[in-house]
Amino acid sequence: MLDDIKKDARERMTKCVQTFQSDMKKLRTGRAHPSLIEHLKVDYYGNDTPLNQVANIAVEDGRTLVVSPWEKTMVQPIEKAIHKSDLGLNPMTAGTVIRIPMPALTEERRRDITKVLRQDAEGARVAVRNVRRDVMAAIKELQKGKQISQDDEKRAEAEIQKLTDKHIADIEQALQAKEKEVMQV
Repeated sequence: MLDDIKKDARERMTKCVQTFQSDMKKLRTGRAHPSLIEHLKVDYYGNDTPLNQVANIAVEDGRTLVVSPWEKTMVQPIEKAIHKSDLGLNPMTAGTVIRIPMPALTEERRRDITKVLRQDAEGARVAVRNVRRDVMAAIKELQKGKQISQDDEKRAEAEIQKLTDKHIADIEQALQAKEKEVMQV
């Protein structure tokens, strides 16, 4: 019973951290990275399809992404999707290849990105704490129902707290690494 609750808590907290990390990948830094645009939706024969399912995305150099559509007819819809995104990118088409230069970030934009990162990190920490709260309530219910002893309850709460601290530290570590990357000129 307790093991199931602990396993569930571990999985849910890990998902919170993973969601934060995937959200961080979508933030634009000065460096080109395929995850920046692969989630963009492209009109593919009337269906909104993620860009990475209709084209190959590669990094040409540190500041340029190259998008190679699998069909020649997809060049225009891909270009349109990149223009419509709020990433502030200007794709340049050369035949069937789309090159996307990454503009250098200004100091002000870097600070804005850092603020967004910190807000996202706080949201992830709150999500982890909410998981802890739910699990602690479930453990207390078990103890009230006399399904576990007080000692088991205290031991389980201590383990859940350690788990919470570990996941919050993971979020903090990821945040600091990304902030360092963003502020690097």
